[in-house]
Amino acid sequence: MFTTSRHVALLAVGTLVFAIGGCATTPSAAALVAGEQATIEGSIASIDTKPWTYDGNAVVVLETATQGQVAVQLPARWNLCKAPQVEVATMAAGQRARAIGTVTEDGALVVCERVEHRLEAVN
Repeated sequence: MFTTSRHVALLAVGTLVFAIGGCATTPSAAALVAGEQATIEGSIASIDTKPWTYDGNAVVVLETATQGQVAVQLPARWNLCKAPQVEVATMAAGQRARAIGTVTEDGALVVCERVEHRLEAVN
């Protein structure tokens, strides 16, 4: 097999197209914006209900594919929330879950202020 200048040119163009395609990135998911409503889904990385003992927010950390780890805050005073109570006792690390809530300034998600807010296990 012999190489012609046309073959070399085609090979160079093909290599260039491949290289450019390899550098392309997939669009990132929408960032969580403070004050906005968001829905996230992922695996439960950890559950910490100790803050409830001193009237703080319990924290369930979800490991998501698009936002990384997101802390989902569950207020101690559910009677002041419009959201249904979360059955944390039925959840475990490694389980898939979905959270709907309001994004805080530090990128956490608070499940409380709206009826549609929730943290629930998903299959």
